[in-house]
Amino acid sequence: MTQVDFYILPSADPVARLDFACKLTDKAWRLGHRVYLHCSDAGQREELDARLWRFRGEAFVPHGAVEDDQDAPVALGIGSDPGQHQDLLVNLDLRIPEFFKRFARVAEIVVEDPAIRLAARESFRFYREQGYPLQDHKLQRL
Repeated sequence: MTQVDFYILPSADPVARLDFACKLTDKAWRLGHRVYLHCSDAGQREELDARLWRFRGEAFVPHGAVEDDQDAPVALGIGSDPGQHQDLLVNLDLRIPEFFKRFARVAEIVVEDPAIRLAARESFRFYREQGYPLQDHKLQRL
């Protein structure tokens, strides 16, 4: 069954979600995981792509758009097709994607923004009612 982790960030800035997604992705990739970053729209995906290139000067996380490279260890996507990925889903959309069940783990990243908090509460409730194992991580600093 899919393990769901909520990462609660001490920030109200929605951009902090993208920065944390880069850090989480880098760590997971270095541990040998394949990561699918589910973006809410093309603009968010473009911003995340740019951040993955520059978030840490000495680090490189091999990534690409899922429709361009289904074998990329880190794929960025929008819509309903995560390609061949099924290891770690980092959900940056405010809705739970229908395909989340195929992943071993799901990471939901939450900031203090009211719309994001509300969506996260609804997602938490959904996962709990469906019986998925939940874990929350309240981060003290970014």
